[in-house]
Amino acid sequence: MLDHLGIQVRDVPASAAFYDTVLAPLGARRLMQFGDVIGYGGDSPDFWLSPVTSPGNAHEAHIAFTAPDRAAVRAFHDAAVASGAEVLHAPRVWPEYHATYYGAFVRDPDGNNVEAVCHAPD
Repeated sequence: MLDHLGIQVRDVPASAAFYDTVLAPLGARRLMQFGDVIGYGGDSPDFWLSPVTSPGNAHEAHIAFTAPDRAAVRAFHDAAVASGAEVLHAPRVWPEYHATYYGAFVRDPDGNNVEAVCHAPD
């Protein structure tokens, strides 16, 4: 459904360091950079960071990245913890979503709720 998603961040270098770290276990990396605008993805950039350009406070976004397996969800979580991210929910099955929904949730440097999720059975 989505072609790409972009979020605005207060500190591009801090956010880039966070996403460089937590997206690597999911098979994504920094693919493009135009000044302070950075695109991440596997084959093409589908997640973008850019600096805040409007006045006021940003609102929390929820971003869920697909993980190829449960080990990648755990690696995402471990990378986030190592980078100092606040853990919202450690990796676990979320049966209220569906029987094989396995996800971990953390906060990025701007307070966004960032998730890695695998839908495959263990």
